[in-house]
Amino acid sequence: MGFITENSDGTPVLIVGGSLVGLSAAVFLSWRGVPVVVIDKHHGSSSHPRAIGFTTRTVEHFRQVGVEVPMSPQSMEPPRRARVESLAGNWTEEYPWTPGGGAYGAEQSPVQAIAITQDRLEPLLRERARELGADLRLGTELLGLTQDDGGVTATLRRRDDGHEYRMHAQYVVAADGADSGIRTGLGIERHGVGPLSVQRSILFRAPLEEYLRHGVVQFEIEQPDFRAFLTTYSDGRWVLMLSDDIERDPGQQIEVVRRAIGRTDIPIELLTTGRWKLAGLIADRFSVGRIFLAGDAAHQLPPNRGGFGANTGIDDVHNLAWKLAAVLSGCSDSRLLETYDAERRPIADLRHDQLFARADYKAYLKGSKSDTVVLDDAAIELGQLYRSTAVLGVDDSLPQAQRPDRWAGQPGTRAPHLWVTVDGHTRSTLDLIRHDWVLLSVDDRWRAAAAQVSEKLGIAIDFDQIGTDVELDEPGVFEGAYGVEASGATLIRPDGYIAWRTRTAPQDRAGELASALATTAAAAGVSTMTDAP
Repeated sequence: MGFITENSDGTPVLIVGGSLVGLSAAVFLSWRGVPVVVIDKHHGSSSHPRAIGFTTRTVEHFRQVGVEVPMSPQSMEPPRRARVESLAGNWTEEYPWTPGGGAYGAEQSPVQAIAITQDRLEPLLRERARELGADLRLGTELLGLTQDDGGVTATLRRRDDGHEYRMHAQYVVAADGADSGIRTGLGIERHGVGPLSVQRSILFRAPLEEYLRHGVVQFEIEQPDFRAFLTTYSDGRWVLMLSDDIERDPGQQIEVVRRAIGRTDIPIELLTTGRWKLAGLIADRFSVGRIFLAGDAAHQLPPNRGGFGANTGIDDVHNLAWKLAAVLSGCSDSRLLETYDAERRPIADLRHDQLFARADYKAYLKGSKSDTVVLDDAAIELGQLYRSTAVLGVDDSLPQAQRPDRWAGQPGTRAPHLWVTVDGHTRSTLDLIRHDWVLLSVDDRWRAAAAQVSEKLGIAIDFDQIGTDVELDEPGVFEGAYGVEASGATLIRPDGYIAWRTRTAPQDRAGELASALATTAAAAGVSTMTDAP
């Protein structure tokens, strides 16, 4: 056992967990100029591909920060699933996709969902995080955390040589998985449907492309005494999942794979196996003091055709990153960080309830059936509603989510995507949202108001005049999509969510804008404003 070095290191943000969510947090924070340290007990990605589907909103996040995800060999349409006796046996029926799924609302976005395996996405995130200056300490495990008003002290150990040392962080992002030791140490309980089963998986390579010619890539294997789930990663690798929690030797693994295929003449290369717990559990709190739970540490959601697992975690840290950056820079005070739990936990609950209202998992519900109305994927991915002090103009009568085109610029929802022309180039309105707050209006008189408020509050605001700075092909499209008149304005947060809007111009533009920004940004300093000329 190594010795402990006192106060050898420090960082504004320590991220515990270097998988998808932790690496995404490192990219999002580093892109905003926040120094981070990421620790993970492993030296690289799991040999098991695990997650494969990344939704439209996730790809939007990655696009914003310069993570270029290659196009997938699978279609951009939702993966098709069939119930079969075996690949070579009778095909009974094809499962319908969740209602209205489409391509995760692709028509409402400049991007589309992408099917890339987790073991191929994580290296891209590691590379981008390092490019942005993140300190990745792989092969390092967390031994303990203590926090006080001044920050959090972590005791760490390098697994290669056993050296232990302490690191002081102002904040900690706990992305340490479903069995999160940090969550347990904080005494945070969980709620939800609970444990479902223990899954065993067999990853193998086999030449089975002929069974993909119909476009189906997921298969429910149903035989009188054998049930399993088989899917392809569209790169020659397949995974067979079984819920019997039986340890099998290589010969037995080959036997069950052949049973699922329905043939014995196909060469099979075993790659690895896995064992994991299927559960629906949501943490009762997503933060305690300076420690924030994200990903599976905050919400354990079983895999489904809506992609609620990893994608929800990536959305967590995208929400958290701009808030940590604002507080660490001194532009906002710690009240802003309280909105992380207020905004993200209800979304996790919504997705949990939606998941168990759908065909894949509703059989696991005990007692009466769910009365939850099933929403389509575009509503869940692009039409979720945030309620917190970082949003003005949200009341209890509004639904938790609906299709994005129905919101028409409602505060608390993602800013609508419109194709626009900026400096002669075709862009999305989402491309207008970079590091800072954004104010949009047809009326150029908001420009002076934005500049005045920005100077007084010390919070950068990018103003874009619709029709001049930003051109649209059709007049009135912006007003309809964002729910404002020509004299009104929309204030968008750095994460792309609408914080406030005024349908028409108030008498005191700068005063109203200052009040809205001071409230939603939890401004560290607030001044009384007068209208700009």
